[in-house]
Amino acid sequence: MTELANNLGTQKISTLLIKQAAPATIGILVMSLNMIVDTIFVGQWIGVLAIAAITVVLPIVFLISSIGMGIGIGGSSIISRALGAGNSEKAFLTFGNQVALTVILAIIFVIIGNFFSVPILNLFGAKGDILPIASEYFKVVIYGVPFLAFAMMGNPTIRAEGKPKFAMYAMMVPAVLNIVLDIIFIKFFNWGMWGAGLATTISFMSSGSYILYFFLSSKSELKIIPKNFKLDGKIVREIIELGGVSIVRQGAISILMIVLNYSLFKYGGEISIAIYGIINRVMMFSLSPVMGVSQGFLPVAGYNIGANKNDRVKETIKKALLYGSVLGTLIFIAILFFKEEVIGIFTTDTTLLAETPNAMLIVFLATPVITMQLIGSAYFQAAGKALPALFLTLLKQGIFLIPLAYFLPKYYGISGIWWSFPVADVLSTIITVIVLKREVDKNLKH
Repeated sequence: MTELANNLGTQKISTLLIKQAAPATIGILVMSLNMIVDTIFVGQWIGVLAIAAITVVLPIVFLISSIGMGIGIGGSSIISRALGAGNSEKAFLTFGNQVALTVILAIIFVIIGNFFSVPILNLFGAKGDILPIASEYFKVVIYGVPFLAFAMMGNPTIRAEGKPKFAMYAMMVPAVLNIVLDIIFIKFFNWGMWGAGLATTISFMSSGSYILYFFLSSKSELKIIPKNFKLDGKIVREIIELGGVSIVRQGAISILMIVLNYSLFKYGGEISIAIYGIINRVMMFSLSPVMGVSQGFLPVAGYNIGANKNDRVKETIKKALLYGSVLGTLIFIAILFFKEEVIGIFTTDTTLLAETPNAMLIVFLATPVITMQLIGSAYFQAAGKALPALFLTLLKQGIFLIPLAYFLPKYYGISGIWWSFPVADVLSTIITVIVLKREVDKNLKH
């Protein structure tokens, strides 16, 4: 692991952040582009209800697959600190436990999803005419979820090895494949939502297969060793404590989607769910650079925390906040000036074209400050401090956005839902800044 030590422990922080964040950003961009193209294709070739159906189904899929993401992020935090401390044995054992946990839990939840598909879809907002088309999509996509969970576990683990380019490839391969298969299955074969679901499932399988190939190849320093599959109680507990932050975050997002879809359907009908579907896709794509900075921050901070290099940790925090905030500001400016053009890519429906731009602008209002939320939570994950990481993770979606999205529309109608986003962002950012500053002042002294 000497190459990793030479890089993460000694190289210039700005260089490291760019090297880690750029591939993560590209990977997230391409994966988000995949979701956008998926939405464009079903919107143009199937209809508005298809956009609403995907908006309902994908949070369920990502809730199940977030088990893998949580295990990956929790394990990668342990691996980064173990490598920083020179403890390769612990890194290898942690990785083996990650693989075993992901496979077992993903399969269990897929079985549950299969048996209770209709109640689950109803819970997540598949009401009225949305249910049949959402059900058709869900019953195909669910079989790709174990592969997606494995890919989401492997991605942060690959970055913890100091191999961000391979993590990027693992996100790009399925995205490109899904776009190609969407065109074939929906446009040429006319398979409708079943075809869209099949394209997505095959793309998930390709991502999981690529991750498996990487860990079996000579490119990976972490190896899949069967004896390390035996679960170690202490390591599993630490993975769950740290990874639970990401799982709970996705759980909060899923609860948020239940509340949002309920409020959207109640105050605006199917069309409002479709409006949010477009906004959500644009958000995923446009915020990719900010998310990339956060992803790049984790291994750099984690390694230097493990190596007790406090000055480098503080510099990593400052640089990540600066880069992310600049990117967030540029993203908001782009949305301000090009929102109508962006929405026109998704649909030709006159109602969507008329109502979505103003809603999108409101939702994006606090974009310049969201990096502070992401880096605050990421720092505590990198440091192995589960409780403050969990608290900061839940601030926006769980503590503020869910109640705001439920109560504000009671007084302000559909506009209350859109305004709940910037209000939640500002409140959670203020608290995150206070908590992070106290942590830095207390534990990152010279």
